Amino acid sequence: MREIVTFDAYGTLVDFQLGPTTLKVLEDRLDLDNLDVDEFLDDFRVMRFQAVLEAYRPYREILHSSLRNAMRLHGLEYRESDGDALVDAVPTFGPFPEVPEALRQLKTRYEIAIISNTDDNLIARNVENIGVEFDHVITAQQAGAYKPDRQTFEHAFKTIGVEPSQVIHTAQGWEYDHIPTRDLGLKRRVWINRFGRPGSADYQPYDMLPDLSGLPKLLGC
Repeated sequence: MREIVTFDAYGTLVDFQLGPTTLKVLEDRLDLDNLDVDEFLDDFRVMRFQAVLEAYRPYREILHSSLRNAMRLHGLEYRESDGDALVDAVPTFGPFPEVPEALRQLKTRYEIAIISNTDDNLIARNVENIGVEFDHVITAQQAGAYKPDRQTFEHAFKTIGVEPSQVIHTAQGWEYDHIPTRDLGLKRRVWINRFGRPGSADYQPYDMLPDLSGLPKLLGC
């Protein structure tokens, strides 16, 4: 029976350095004596999640609007060039160190695919940076929806040509990936828990790993 391992990209395969990049973009206007940086970045994260729950628009627009809203919340002046700089940085992000070798091992037994909340032209270079060929790269742009909307997953499975029972989905994202896939009937789910969070029995069954290095062994490669 055909089996495929699908992956979230940013935070799972790609070291999504959005926080440090945002601070660098804004460094000329950040008053670190009066700004709680962790709170600001957390608000920016919340704004991004809220934005993907709204009607679909390109991810570059998501980055612009969520950064603008987070900055306004903290009394910071927003410039269009801030969002442009952030968008331009995304394709430069590379993989976590263990990712390429783990993917090469998985390809000896499985097809591999990406299901990502992004635009086609943003993720293309990230995939090149990983240096491993994927059988499929499915984006929110193609699906016309963002995870956690099930439409994104359903579009991916239809495009790949598999039933959910043939899919092993691997992701770091809890709210984007593991909550919405609990009842999709997937063959298996693997949580890449890079931040050591406790998780929840309410969303079992899933396997948990701290990074991708143990995934080939877990999946019998």
